Amino acid sequence: MTPDPRFLFLSEGHRDALAHLAYGIDHRTGFIALTGEIGAGKTTVLRALLTQLDPDRYCTALIFNPCLSAPDLLRAVNREFLLPSEGLESPALLEALNRFLIRQHEKGKIVVLVIDEAQNLRPEVLEQIRLISNLETDREKLLQIVLSGQPEMVQLLERKELRQLNQRIVVRYHLRPMTPHDTSLYILHRMKVAGAKGTPSFTKGSVQRIYRYSGGLPRLVNIAADRSLLAAYTRNAQTVTARIASVGIADVKSERASRRWKVLAGAGLATAMLAAAAGIHFYGQELLEHFRPPAPAAAAQPVTATVPTPEPPPKKLEAAWRGSSEEASARAAFNALAGAWNINPIEGPADLSDPRTMERAVREAGLSLCRFSGNLGGLLRLDSPAILEMRLPGLPDRRYAALTGTREGQLRMDVFPGETATITALDLEQCWTGRALVAWKNPLGFPDRLLPGSSGKNVRDLQRLLAQAGAYAGQVTGRYDRQTVSAVREFQSGRGLEPDGIAGQQTLILLYRAADRAGSPGLER
Repeated sequence: MTPDPRFLFLSEGHRDALAHLAYGIDHRTGFIALTGEIGAGKTTVLRALLTQLDPDRYCTALIFNPCLSAPDLLRAVNREFLLPSEGLESPALLEALNRFLIRQHEKGKIVVLVIDEAQNLRPEVLEQIRLISNLETDREKLLQIVLSGQPEMVQLLERKELRQLNQRIVVRYHLRPMTPHDTSLYILHRMKVAGAKGTPSFTKGSVQRIYRYSGGLPRLVNIAADRSLLAAYTRNAQTVTARIASVGIADVKSERASRRWKVLAGAGLATAMLAAAAGIHFYGQELLEHFRPPAPAAAAQPVTATVPTPEPPPKKLEAAWRGSSEEASARAAFNALAGAWNINPIEGPADLSDPRTMERAVREAGLSLCRFSGNLGGLLRLDSPAILEMRLPGLPDRRYAALTGTREGQLRMDVFPGETATITALDLEQCWTGRALVAWKNPLGFPDRLLPGSSGKNVRDLQRLLAQAGAYAGQVTGRYDRQTVSAVREFQSGRGLEPDGIAGQQTLILLYRAADRAGSPGLER
């Protein structure tokens, strides 16, 4: 159910949406709106967009928790761009943001701010966003703002007090559900990425049943297809037929009906209790005494042990972090990572909550730093200790924790020195922002991105590593040619990375490990 970039599939509608976003950003229109029903794939489109924007040309930020006040939104925007934010009021925040935008403009960079779930924004926060958009030169907007949300966002923008903002949105796109043809291609694509080579498979009739149930919404397609595969498995069948798909879909419907029934039953019980209470109050205390059961004898009272309900892990993390600071958690997370790499911990006044300071500390220790953005599956594939950026509803600012191990489906998080928390992947998804810092060793001195068409020592080293990993059988030429690109793509596909043929940091991390040249700690299993 998470937007795993490995499984990225762009239907015709998704491609159109991506094209609209890219057009609006590159033409510096200022505001772009993306709408769509729940589960239509808006977040998938946004992640695809942010992945495709070259950091050498674009500077991006993502706000995913829009339930903020106007000043808090400004602080969140500044934090995402690594600008001063804490303790500043709106004028100072705007001034810092304006200076940053001018500097980026002078460098030729386009600054993009993406706000997801924008239908939850309050009108005064939207008005603050409009004021941010006023930061411009004589010819163009300095900040490109993408508002993404459910159809309710359209109704929100049509309110009278927001008409100035609504008029400024030049590029709009409504993401519609997939067609039956796209749904069929989508299921086939996901099966192939997951490793299916012909079996198991879906018949045309089963895809039609899934489409009728889902209406072409990717999230519902995922649920229905997954449950259909489970139904096939229980029947020892290699093919999901229309009948098996119907069984799987009926199973999903019954679960949802059961949940609705529990909600209605709870509401009905509450209503009955209120009615009973009202009747008791009306008829008086005598009726109350009549219906009250007699107290049991003391000897008949059972003695039971009270078992406390364990706190959910995010609450445990919130309790551990409450009273501490963002900087303290960043320092603790970095030092836990340092312990995994057997390097010296950081002491002194350095503020490690600033990623630039943390990156400088990592490089001074002789390591490189990969800024990861994605889902947990992608992070775990790197098999390296990492510093995770966390957000908890009960805390106003972010916190950091070090992911240092996994075992039997549990993740070990180092929160403070000597204090760890073991949580499930599902619990982590509730409070992890999807961003992490992964330290890695780069003994051959590769650049962060080695591009096709380049040549020289780095390419020769890349070809040797590919050969040692069993992905390249050609000559070591030092030219990043078609054969080398094909080998990189083959290696990436086998490791669950996007097969773009570019030797980026994640590809290099896994390539070092596959060639047994990493010398880096893994996550214990």
